[in-house]
Amino acid sequence: MNINTTLSDIKNRIYKPVYLLHGEEAYYIDLISDMLENSVLNEAQKGFDQTILYGKDTDFSTIVNASKRYPMMSDYQLILVKEAQALKWKSDDELFAKYIENPTPSTILVIAYKYGKFDKRTKLYKAIDKRGVVLESAKLYDDKVAPWIVDQLQQEGWRIHPQAAALMAEYLGTDLSKIANELEKLMLNVPKDSEISSADIERNIGISKDFNVFELNGALGKRDSLKAIQIVDYFAANPKSNPFVVVMGSLAGYFTKILKYHYLQDKSSQTVAKALGVHPFFTKEYDVAARNFNKRKTFDIINTLREYDLKSKGLNTGPNTTTADLMREMVFKILN
Repeated sequence: MNINTTLSDIKNRIYKPVYLLHGEEAYYIDLISDMLENSVLNEAQKGFDQTILYGKDTDFSTIVNASKRYPMMSDYQLILVKEAQALKWKSDDELFAKYIENPTPSTILVIAYKYGKFDKRTKLYKAIDKRGVVLESAKLYDDKVAPWIVDQLQQEGWRIHPQAAALMAEYLGTDLSKIANELEKLMLNVPKDSEISSADIERNIGISKDFNVFELNGALGKRDSLKAIQIVDYFAANPKSNPFVVVMGSLAGYFTKILKYHYLQDKSSQTVAKALGVHPFFTKEYDVAARNFNKRKTFDIINTLREYDLKSKGLNTGPNTTTADLMREMVFKILN
């Protein structure tokens, strides 16, 4: 079942007897678990009709026995099995499978199985899929984070500039829980009728709108030596906010996209955006960068990045060489 459909059903108090929430990304598992915990029962009812179990401290017998009980103060009882990946799972646990085949109608059983995929080949998985809801919360790829940010804000009625969304994605990575927390800050501090800008990101999240890996990529793409050096000097002065590994990852991704651009037959904005996994707003930037760095030079730059990645790990460097020294040297090689 679709995640948005499930969220909509829960808001409308349309419940299923069992929910299996699994996957490598914890965000949606927590979101749906919390939504059920906060909506099925009120505070007075929870003392009688809500049971929270933890995988490492429980077993299937306990879960089944709890699930077979009837509610005392509500139409439903809610059983939450948190950290369910710690249970001693068997491919066809008879006791649990038997319950799933004929669940108690007034029980809502939630199995929160985090940081991994539940085995879809098992009888138990198929039984849950038939009788209830199975949702996989998959990790988001890097190039999908910025669109996710845009979509999350749009659902709440806010707008964000593509450059601001890309800036957040570059610095916050793929941890959706962390990103969601930062989006909450933005929605509390930016008026709903205003488009969230890079300046808003700087004021509310603390990421510099002028001195960041996103701006470094742009400066290099334009061969703007002065701006690139200013940004690298800022990074050198603020190493904790701009770790070398983050800068390297961003540069590698950027020049890999430039190389892909060189091999595209159709260089229309929509085709480039789709092929590179970027917003159409940024396609002109790649056109400029590809004209400034031909195919051969782009290959050389990618090799240079590999070389300095190894140097940052201590290979072929002097004892007193700092990451700031390496970054300045690397940017000089890219631009010359």
